[in-house]
Amino acid sequence: MVNLMIRRKLTNRLMIGLSGVAALIGMTLLGLILGYTIVHGLTFINLDFITHAAKPTGEVGGGMGNEILGTLVLVGIASAIAIPVGLMTGLFLADFGRPMMAAAFRFIADILAGVPSIVVGVFAFAIVVKPMHSFSALSGGIALAIIMVPIIARTAEEALRLVPVSMREAALALGITRWRSVLGVIIPGALTGIITGIMLGVARIAGETAPLLFTALGSNFGFQGILKPIGALPLQIYHYALSPFKDQQQQAWAGAFLLVVLVLIISLVVRWLSRGRQRM
Repeated sequence: MVNLMIRRKLTNRLMIGLSGVAALIGMTLLGLILGYTIVHGLTFINLDFITHAAKPTGEVGGGMGNEILGTLVLVGIASAIAIPVGLMTGLFLADFGRPMMAAAFRFIADILAGVPSIVVGVFAFAIVVKPMHSFSALSGGIALAIIMVPIIARTAEEALRLVPVSMREAALALGITRWRSVLGVIIPGALTGIITGIMLGVARIAGETAPLLFTALGSNFGFQGILKPIGALPLQIYHYALSPFKDQQQQAWAGAFLLVVLVLIISLVVRWLSRGRQRM
């Protein structure tokens, strides 16, 4: 009996120690990535980099102003498509779908969330780019929306399920229709969770490169319309990182730093919103 207790204590301490080592390794790797990006990228960040267009290959200077604008345009197009689709899907899963059908939709959403982004890019190329015979901001936005939809749908579903049943029953007891109760009571009650899902989706697509290689293609001429090719921050980082010119390599690090800051800000906002939900 004594030996068994000693063995259990040793096993417990060993597992705690291994967990601590694993956590330390993860935090160290994250710290190295952030530190390396900050050291190499922060020194090149200035107003010209954020506002000016890229210089021709071989020339020193320039910036990623067009690419930053392009990223905002692509995220805007993706959000305009994914938010209503994801929200309606979440509503269906939480309130209107029959159990078997809702389970099937839930399964499909989970699979779609795990599909590699390059596969999404090839799919968008086949169904949008080829029929249009042109790369475009629209096709890039559609590809990013496909990635974004399952994130919003599943998060919205969970947020809607957290709305108390008493609120639903009270709304129906007043004699209003089910859709009016959804729009006027249930969605406002789950709004914080829905916004959290949207921001998680934005953080997910903001740094995507693979889908844009097959859809948006990239451009150094700024935004020329949603049916024209468009540049994006991840695309420019990818191209500059492979460049033999040191100035472009430094700009790639600066672009990576901007992306890290963007995702970090979104993550902090999501955590703040999640805290608000827990207090409620």
